[in-house]
Amino acid sequence: MMANLFSSFDPSTTIMSINWISSFIGMLLIPSMFWLIPSRMNILWMKITSTLHKEFKILLGNNSSGSSLIFISLFSFILFNNFLGLFPYIFTSTSHMALTLTLALPLWLSFMIYGWINNSIHMFAHLVPQGTPPVLMPFMVCIETISNIIRPGTLAVRLSANMIAGHLLMTLLGNTGPMMSMYMLNILILIQLLLLILESAVSIIQSYVFAVLSTLYSSEVN
Repeated sequence: MMANLFSSFDPSTTIMSINWISSFIGMLLIPSMFWLIPSRMNILWMKITSTLHKEFKILLGNNSSGSSLIFISLFSFILFNNFLGLFPYIFTSTSHMALTLTLALPLWLSFMIYGWINNSIHMFAHLVPQGTPPVLMPFMVCIETISNIIRPGTLAVRLSANMIAGHLLMTLLGNTGPMMSMYMLNILILIQLLLLILESAVSIIQSYVFAVLSTLYSSEVN
């Protein structure tokens, strides 16, 4: 049973799997939303992006120079994929480390390369927090180095684990439906609807957290 349960989250064993095309389905919604006559959906999305731009600009500081657009695009891409995964028979690509680590690792590497090449003294200063006693400085350098190295892993694991946890719970509850009475089935449907609302909130929150943490990591290298 467990093999069949987890096989529902398996994209495929082949290299070129048609399941990963779901990552780009959300992109098909963008042209009609941005290039046709402005609608309520267009206005809502513009409000969201302008609010995110103001917030990311504060986090990045005065030297942002349009860098917030990268993180808004990242937020949009993850948000589309998270929501698409809530629809039946659509593969949730953000529940796999293959996608989340692909997003997190190049961002972190680019920040680190840029920071160590252009702001080496600033990066060394980040390894020792202000006010650390001299005796603890070697230990703090080791701790800060390890915490810096595992950042892309924590970003990727946080997103994929949160997305797969809710889907797994909904799958487990859904498999118990045929064995229930009519009265319990109505309660199960209500629970599934509440879980679906919760998963919608988690989809928004996790995409926002991923983008905000990436912005904070970027602001540390300047």
